[in-house]
Amino acid sequence: MFLFGWLGELVFASWLLSSGAEHLAERWGGRFVGRTLLSIATTLPEIGIVVAAAKDGSYGTAIGSALGSNLFMMTLGLAIMLIIATTRLSKYPQKFIDVKEFKLDKIFLVITAVVGALLFLDGYTAIDGIIFAGLFSTYLLLAFREMKKEKQASLGKNLHDTPNAQPKKHFARAMVLFVAGTVGIFVGAEPFVHALEGVSVDLGVSVVVLAVIVSPIAGEMPEKISLILLARKGANGASIAVANVLGSKILNNTLLLSVAIFAAMSYQGLTVKIANTQLLENQMILVTAITIIALIPMFKNKLGLRSGVMLLVLYAIGIGMQFVLPDL
Repeated sequence: MFLFGWLGELVFASWLLSSGAEHLAERWGGRFVGRTLLSIATTLPEIGIVVAAAKDGSYGTAIGSALGSNLFMMTLGLAIMLIIATTRLSKYPQKFIDVKEFKLDKIFLVITAVVGALLFLDGYTAIDGIIFAGLFSTYLLLAFREMKKEKQASLGKNLHDTPNAQPKKHFARAMVLFVAGTVGIFVGAEPFVHALEGVSVDLGVSVVVLAVIVSPIAGEMPEKISLILLARKGANGASIAVANVLGSKILNNTLLLSVAIFAAMSYQGLTVKIANTQLLENQMILVTAITIIALIPMFKNKLGLRSGVMLLVLYAIGIGMQFVLPDL
């Protein structure tokens, strides 16, 4: 009961966060916002869960939550977005989503997924935290430079036609929702982790498996809401949604892992090590493989309904493996 109660609290806080972030994105707009502001905003629930888990030394829960987030959104999240964007569920259905402009994100996601898996072979230490923070900073810098080039290429167009000024009340409301959602997430994260561990003991199921399956329901709620709203707005909205997914998953592979390591250091000491276990290693291999497979259609630069169905199958395989991995 406590688990579902705190899960509900996190879902509601995530909805507040999503609503606020959505309006802030409308104010500043663009693919860069999808990669950065919206991605960071929608990653806050996972950050809250990871920090709470690291505080108690529950490193399996922390890493499992990060892995579950990538499994959840790179398959089910993208699938739902594609199904909405390419059917009558969208206000302006598209035959396919053009992802040619996301070359940086696709390459960076593959690199960070592989690097994260390789570094985990001997466990995560402070050096790995610095590497992840460096990768995150590099991604933001490259995304910012790409955005600047796009602006320069658009100088010949009338940029002032894009509305970016909103009433002060609208902006203030967005900020209130965003802050309220953020506070609610960090209030509910620690009790949620404790409840998750309690249910794990009661059911005799590994807390890592529960973290992979259950945590993303709360942690990815703002991103899922954002994807649905954006996918219904047509090609431009779907493009921002793709930027949001890829950007937030890169954040999971860099910022989120560095937060887990530095949080463990702050609570357990500078020499703490997030040790590798067989179950976590198998989860890391599984999620890395599924992430790369999910990216294959993207390198063809077009995503359609068929891609969405394939991603649903991948998600089913990933969840099915959760009942197999503990016995391997």
